[in-house]
Amino acid sequence: MKLSLQLYSARFATPYADVIRRLGALGYDAAEGYGGVFDDLPAIAEALSAAGMTMPSLHVSLDLIEENPDRVAQIAGQVGATMIFAPHIGPDQRPADAAGWQAFAARLAAAHGAMAQRDLTFGWHNHDFEFHALPDGRTPMQIILDEAPMIDWEADIAWIVRGGGDPLDWIAQYGPRITAAHFKDIAPAGEKTDEDGWADPGTGTMDWPAILDALRAQARVEVLVAEHDKPADFDRFATQAHVAWQTLKG
Repeated sequence: MKLSLQLYSARFATPYADVIRRLGALGYDAAEGYGGVFDDLPAIAEALSAAGMTMPSLHVSLDLIEENPDRVAQIAGQVGATMIFAPHIGPDQRPADAAGWQAFAARLAAAHGAMAQRDLTFGWHNHDFEFHALPDGRTPMQIILDEAPMIDWEADIAWIVRGGGDPLDWIAQYGPRITAAHFKDIAPAGEKTDEDGWADPGTGTMDWPAILDALRAQARVEVLVAEHDKPADFDRFATQAHVAWQTLKG
């Protein structure tokens, strides 16, 4: 299991090439790209090589995957990525019922096919809304995984908790689908309000020792991706995440 970092966390600490150099100095194995880095891929690739790091996974919008899969393959090829995850849909695009989510799962299945044709894996990355119960009692995440059984899952563990789910239950049920996981933490209630209630990994309320044990035993995680959606100090977060990983992995 490699330690990566989602570069979205560094969007206020750019340029990204410099961020990657700092991550390499801290001892990170990898970084996870997203749309914000796609306009500067030669510099990103050069920085990764110089830092002795890789970029195995990317967050790519579902729209781009559907509209221009060759461009996705080109982006992945520039940085050596093999794992593509669609990361999000806005509130205006989210279905209101099970039938709508079944149709959405069909879109994900088609995206998987397009990526597979280009020797790339494909999966979904969750937030919290996928765990809110629908009128029939199911959740969007259940429908996505059940109706598109060929896709992978990048499990954002802390968003599962924020959505009202138990990550250990989800790992037990769908662990074999999980090929990557986000390593983040939640501050105690009322704390870190300037950081939207997120905490640096290993400093919040998440039971990461138990979660990592479950992921190792029941999933097939290749990359554990440190993330903080709104760090007040990026270098503090990146340093603490690496320290926490060193402690957890033993």
